[in-house]
Amino acid sequence: MQYSEGTIGRVFTLRLEDGERVPDVIEQFAKEHDIRCAHCTLVGGIDSGELVVGPEDGNAEVIKAVHLPITEAHEVAGVGTLFPDEDGEPVLHMHAALGRDGKTRAGCVRPGLDVWLVGEVVIMEILGTDMLRKVEPKSGFKLLAKD
Repeated sequence: MQYSEGTIGRVFTLRLEDGERVPDVIEQFAKEHDIRCAHCTLVGGIDSGELVVGPEDGNAEVIKAVHLPITEAHEVAGVGTLFPDEDGEPVLHMHAALGRDGKTRAGCVRPGLDVWLVGEVVIMEILGTDMLRKVEPKSGFKLLAKD
């Protein structure tokens, strides 16, 4: 286990507009407001895009993600973390549950999802932590690691 202790800094409340793309809009906001690390929550609606819903084969040498297209309006609840990568760029890692007609889809929002009508995001800045996302050679994923 690796860990780092920090404190809560600024808290931002965002209203995302119809058609804005998660995670792009959150990462751009973080850049513009110099948010290095944060905890993020999302509630609202999602209209289209893709979720990563797991690896094709969890035991494979090379991990190949399974993508699930989203093509209709869904309710959404998501939680994630925002940390810089090795180049200092903010990277949001958020998982979300999307619901429609009594069915739920859940996964990672990394490929991008478009807001339907409204998305409400709370960003709680974390100060004093020295974690960042480094490429882990085995998986190729940008995983949290000590700076």
